[in-house]
Amino acid sequence: MIVRWETNHDYVLVHIHQDMFGDWIFSRAWGQIGTQFGGLKHQLADTLEQAQMWLEDETTIQSSRGFRKVLDVADHTPEGQEAMRQLSLLDAL
Repeated sequence: MIVRWETNHDYVLVHIHQDMFGDWIFSRAWGQIGTQFGGLKHQLADTLEQAQMWLEDETTIQSSRGFRKVLDVADHTPEGQEAMRQLSLLDAL
């Protein structure tokens, strides 16, 4: 699952996925659109339900900050694959 929020200048992207060990990972990337400014953080969730709860919290936080949801897709969709490509570029920084 990939969810992205944006304002006119900033973005936040969350990716929930399982790693090769079956652990649930909650990845959060943020930054300024069109720049290299930002960050990336990975958190290990105990369960998928915990990761989904973190996503609900993130949705509330971003909404309160004036961000609008612009993407909510599964990993395997073309849109999800493009978001994953962008996320992997951040991981290399």
